[in-house]
Amino acid sequence: MSTNKFMFATGIENSYPTITLPDGTIKRIDEMEKTGHYKYWQEDFRLTKEMGIDHLRYGTPYYSLHQGPGKYDWSFSDDVFNKMKELNIIPLVDLCHFGIPDWMGNFQNPDWPQYFAEYAEAFANRYPYLQFYTPINEIFIAAMFSGQYGWWNECKSDERSFVTALKHLCKANVLASQAILKVQPDVFFIQSESSEYFHAEDPSCQVQCDFLNQKRFLSLDLTYGHSVDVTMYKYLMENGMTDAEYMWFQHNQMKDKSRCIMGNDYYITNEHMVHPKGHTSPAGEIFGYYVITHQYFRRYRLPVMHTETNITEPFSVHWLRKQWANVYRLKQDGVPIVGFTWYSLIDQVDWDSALRNDDGIINSLGLYDIDRKIRQVGVEYKNLIAQWKDVIDRESFGVHIF
Repeated sequence: MSTNKFMFATGIENSYPTITLPDGTIKRIDEMEKTGHYKYWQEDFRLTKEMGIDHLRYGTPYYSLHQGPGKYDWSFSDDVFNKMKELNIIPLVDLCHFGIPDWMGNFQNPDWPQYFAEYAEAFANRYPYLQFYTPINEIFIAAMFSGQYGWWNECKSDERSFVTALKHLCKANVLASQAILKVQPDVFFIQSESSEYFHAEDPSCQVQCDFLNQKRFLSLDLTYGHSVDVTMYKYLMENGMTDAEYMWFQHNQMKDKSRCIMGNDYYITNEHMVHPKGHTSPAGEIFGYYVITHQYFRRYRLPVMHTETNITEPFSVHWLRKQWANVYRLKQDGVPIVGFTWYSLIDQVDWDSALRNDDGIINSLGLYDIDRKIRQVGVEYKNLIAQWKDVIDRESFGVHIF
């Protein structure tokens, strides 16, 4: 499968971090279980096609599929990928989404990247026809929430744990990409990453703000082998990364950048206010997707896909129109933007607490509600796709990369 078509997409939310409950119990939070996808997956694929969508961000539960070194349970994975192939749904395959198997521990484990690469190679061999991969979703968020905020997985809250998680996630991402390319040299890697920005409340906050606005790039800098500045290099060295580890990323970056698409995720929570005492708080939408994505594009000069956005009702229809207007303006202004995603197909559960609580609270973020009834944003997205798909494919501006 290859396409010159603009990729209108949605996704099946498949986060599965572990959290530590107040009594010390560790629990796996599996969004595909919470949203009923394991029970209704065939219906979910039918709804995807009903929307007029051909591209679906999708990942099977890595934590349960990879059962030990060289040991895999392909039963559910075979069912869903065979069905998508039958329906002509093109999966944008998400191999790791915020969690890893229990037997590997967590993102602090230095052995995990190699095991993950072996899994990625086995996956590619199992499904050699697949064309699009996100080896690891939102590396920056996975490292922050697990290693710095203390919310998920290792539940650490210090700079050294963040850097450790970051370097292991990035190394696993690069090794998995190399492993997949050995099997299928014609794949594309859509590196879905959260697009962040930090604003200074007053001039006294500017130094910290500048630091955080460099830190936000670290996951992509390491993945793409982009040199960091002196401040970031010192930060990495002071918090557990060695020069040899840093140089490994410089020497093992993706050599063929034509295989890379930079996925930029944007939510109303992605912009932050930095306060005089150094703490941050949500800033709301100040710059928006257009400005922030332009910053990332200028840094990496790669084709772009808007890989995630949503907001709860009653704001969702307005937000959809605003995000699409930003995407289309970027394309008109010469940014090679190749796709747009409303994430996700079905309402999500407990994302109001960033999955920190296991309360079963339904978040009205989907194109369809938890009962598989279309929401107004689903109606609007379906209409948007029908209205724009032919127009945007024949526009002379933009760059076809496939």
